[in-house]
Amino acid sequence: MSAGPDRHEPHPPVNDERDPGLQPERTRLAWRRTTLSSTVVAVLAVKTALHGGATAAGVAVCALCAVLWLGFLLVAHHRIRTLATTARPPALAPGGAGAAVLCTVAMAVCAAALVF
Repeated sequence: MSAGPDRHEPHPPVNDERDPGLQPERTRLAWRRTTLSSTVVAVLAVKTALHGGATAAGVAVCALCAVLWLGFLLVAHHRIRTLATTARPPALAPGGAGAAVLCTVAMAVCAAALVF
């Protein structure tokens, strides 16, 4: 076996300056996509609940879905605005992340309750 060229090339020099590049833009677009998905889920929940006549339980679940959707929309809008206005956006606060997760999980539970 012959000794070939060294395959371990040195790493390029690391630049310590932060180049935001497209990361904030990708994150902003991800929040937009998630908001759009949440909107579709809320609309489908209303359609499912009101299909075949409105019941008290269906209306209550629709109202809950609407409140959860508005909560998620508020968190997403705040994050999108933060990403757009600062050069180095801070990490999402634990309260905001918790609110987004809570709204998403609760909306999924509402959707499951409407289907079954």
